[in-house]
Order: sequence, then structure tokens, then C-alpha cells
Amino acid sequence: MKTSPCLAKHDEPWAEAVRSEEETEKGEDAWLRPPSEGSMSNEQLGASPGGQRDVGRGLENLPISSWPDGEEPEFQYTPEHVMGPGAEDDPTQITFPGCTCLSTSCLPTICSCLLHGENYDNSCLRDIESELEFARPVFECNVMCQCSEQCKNRVVQRGLQFSLQVFKTEKKGWGLRTLEFIPKGKFVCEYAGEILGSSEARRRIQRQTEHDSNYIIAVREHVCNGQIMETFVDPTNIGNIGRFLNHSCEPNLLMVPVRIDSMVPKLALFAAKDIWPKEELSYDYSGRFHNLTKNNGKQEVPDKDKMGKPCYCGTRSCAAFLPYDSSLYSSLEKQTSG
Repeated sequence: MKTSPCLAKHDEPWAEAVRSEEETEKGEDAWLRPPSEGSMSNEQLGASPGGQRDVGRGLENLPISSWPDGEEPEFQYTPEHVMGPGAEDDPTQITFPGCTCLSTSCLPTICSCLLHGENYDNSCLRDIESELEFARPVFECNVMCQCSEQCKNRVVQRGLQFSLQVFKTEKKGWGLRTLEFIPKGKFVCEYAGEILGSSEARRRIQRQTEHDSNYIIAVREHVCNGQIMETFVDPTNIGNIGRFLNHSCEPNLLMVPVRIDSMVPKLALFAAKDIWPKEELSYDYSGRFHNLTKNNGKQEVPDKDKMGKPCYCGTRSCAAFLPYDSSLYSSLEKQTSG
């Protein structure tokens, strides 16, 4: 049963995105080749005009290069979420009604998509400058809206606007970096993949070994009456460039759930500060909004017998281990014993 978009737009959720302690910062053996790739042409594979292969397979606004050339990882590319096992809602369906604004750009006093106020200033996320601990709801105008395509409440849906490159790091396997300057607050990319049901997400995590990379992210949004909405995204087999993002204890990106067509959120990553060319892009796997620490700055770390994964971000505030979410694994233990 679908959640009413009208009610949803009046809720007051905050978001927390968590990737588990079984996350490894990605090695070369983590990448999968699409079954049909051997029969695909260069055009289908998304070769760029210069002959270098496009990691995005021509499905993004801009080609995505890789370095070293010829060693780019293989996987099935999708620029947006796809419906996976156990998902209740199809992320490709349009279930939100549109606004009735007839102006070029919507105004928060009259637009049904802006009940929580304006989302962007000059295409930059407004909450970047706030001191809120959690993300407020972000709803963009959609194809059902009567406002123009130039409406300033259309940002994430416009896709990539900066040239990005997949590259090999020294210790973390593959990573993602920008090839041009990105101003603070600008949308960078999505974290897209299969939308899973909770049981399927936990089943996949439970099936992993200590040597496997985990890409499954759990987004928890706290709404009215103490309810929690969970969204599970897995780009392991089918995903976009967001899967290349490594963790950092001092990241330059901020993840915010953004809804456009339905209650299935797009996991949008915005620049938390000015980012310079050739700088690696990263976000906090624990999902802290504004990269703020909880519990007086102490991050939850796994017990020694949990075999926590080391963090190689190299920042001054490095916690030594990748973020660990005990609740995800305690749920698994309960399901297994039940």
C-alpha cells in the first residue's frame, strides 16, 4: 500500500543513512561483469568521443572516465534506482501529484512541493549553511507539476553537472574524484541501485563473508508519532557511480534523501564544502547529517570479535575503523534465532 504523498509532505522526517561494519573500502575483485556485455557494441558500452570508455555507458549527462584507462571496473549501470526483491514501491512509478504553480519558478508560500520552505539557493542546498543535526524533508517538483522546467526546485532530477572520474586509490581500491571545481552546496551525484525489502537486504548482508565488500545502505527517516521509514539500496550488481564513493571521517559530501516522483527517496550527495579538481569524493558511511558526531563525538566501533574493517581515510579525526551499525546485525541475529 502506497503512502499518501499529501500526508508525507506534511510529515517531519529526519534522515540517517548507515552502511554496516562489513563495508570494505573497495578492492579490485568486487566488480561484476554484466552477463550480456560480451555481445555489446562500443556504442552500447558507452565509449566517449575520444575513444575512452564511459563508465556510465552513455546514461548520464556527462561521460565518466576511469584511471588507469583500460582497467575500469565492470558492473551493470543504472543512473536511477531500480526495483529489487522485496521492494514495496517501484521507484520508477510516478505517484506524487504535481503542484499547480503557473509561475516560472515555485514559491514556498503557494507551492505544495515547498511546504517546508525553499530547498535550494542558486541550485545549492540551503541546509548546507544551517546547523540542523538532521536533514529536513526535500521534495522537488516533478513531471506532473505545472511549473516550468527552469523551476529552481528542480536540481537532483537534472543529473550530473560536473565531470567525475573513477580511479584507483593507493589503499582503498576504486574511488571517485572530480575533474573540476565543485562549489559548496552543489548537487554532485546520487547513490543509486536496487531498492530492496528489509528481509532481502538483511539476507544479502548475512550471506556476505568478511572478505566481501558491502554496498547496501540503510536509510532511516524518523517521521511523526515515532515511526521510522526504512529504505534499503544495494548497488552491488546494478548501480551508478555512487557505489565508488569511499568513506571519510572528514568527508566533502553530504547525503540527503530527496523525493521527486514518489515516496522512494533519491539518495542525493551534495558538496559539504568547496571541492577542488582531482580531489577524491567521500561521505560518512554512518550517515551523520552535516557530518556531526553523536555521543559526544564518539563513533560506535565494532567489538574485536566483530572483525571491524580498518578506515584508510587518513584524516586527523580518523576513527581507525569504518562505521559500524550494531542494530542492523542485531536484527539479523533475532531473525536467525526466531
